[in-house]
Amino acid sequence: MKPDPVAPRLIGVMGPTASGKTGLAEELADHFHAQLVNADSFQVYRGLDIGTAKPERKDRYKLLDIKNPTEGFAVGEFVKLAHEVCADCWANGQSVVVVGGTGLNTRALFEEFTDMLGTPDPELRAELNAQLERSGLDFLVQELELLDQGAFQRVDRANPLRVIRAIERAKGSKSAIKFELPPFRRTKFALEITSYNLNERIESRVREMVQNGWALEIERLREEGYRSDDPGFRAIGYRAMWDVVEDRKELEQAIADTVVETRQYAKRQRTWLRSEPNLIRLTADPGENPLRQAMHYLAVEMN
Repeated sequence: MKPDPVAPRLIGVMGPTASGKTGLAEELADHFHAQLVNADSFQVYRGLDIGTAKPERKDRYKLLDIKNPTEGFAVGEFVKLAHEVCADCWANGQSVVVVGGTGLNTRALFEEFTDMLGTPDPELRAELNAQLERSGLDFLVQELELLDQGAFQRVDRANPLRVIRAIERAKGSKSAIKFELPPFRRTKFALEITSYNLNERIESRVREMVQNGWALEIERLREEGYRSDDPGFRAIGYRAMWDVVEDRKELEQAIADTVVETRQYAKRQRTWLRSEPNLIRLTADPGENPLRQAMHYLAVEMN
């Protein structure tokens, strides 16, 4: 059955880091007068602007700057919030463009995953964090073992954040998020780029972040009382640059470490996209025009 030619669109823009997702998403949003929605799990954090490559026009986006770096953010919460945005846009006859490097977020929304746990109970999270401070990680690990043997075996027991989240799942409500997207015309695009070109873009972007004041951004966050082990600073490069600010690492070494880590992450993203359902692939190498490719596909789709 052909899609409704007048229904609003829901467009996903996926791809490895530094492949040009933001630019394409904004061009598509301009064309369709669409609402942009952030699907990157670290661009949700306030103050983490330079190192997460937040877009310049943040006012155009939903789900940017909605969390403090001390807070967790899981896919279930993303789906809940993104679904609310989509429902509002549908009611107003507006299309939506979802963009970000966290592939699971986009997949969970578009494929309507309904087994995602809801937002963690903030009182339980505060209680567990206080328990971590008072009694240490070993105490929480023992609690998890008593609550859920399966999770105890699976979780990284050296990672406090993962242990706490596992306890939250074990103690919290077992009810999953139930949602159904409005009948948008759905399309998911992925930008593809050769490894050589992507690696060059990654190194160039990391160095540009440093030139744009990444270290100063971290100094400001430190002065605001945040710590390098807060959840937001799991974003690539932040802990390496934090070490530079605290004179534990040379700047060039931090840049090199961040470039390597980013390339490894991009490789994992590309592997993930190989199994992404209902995906339209666009070429993003130099000389190519992903927007023209995307618009050609969307025009053909309606015929």
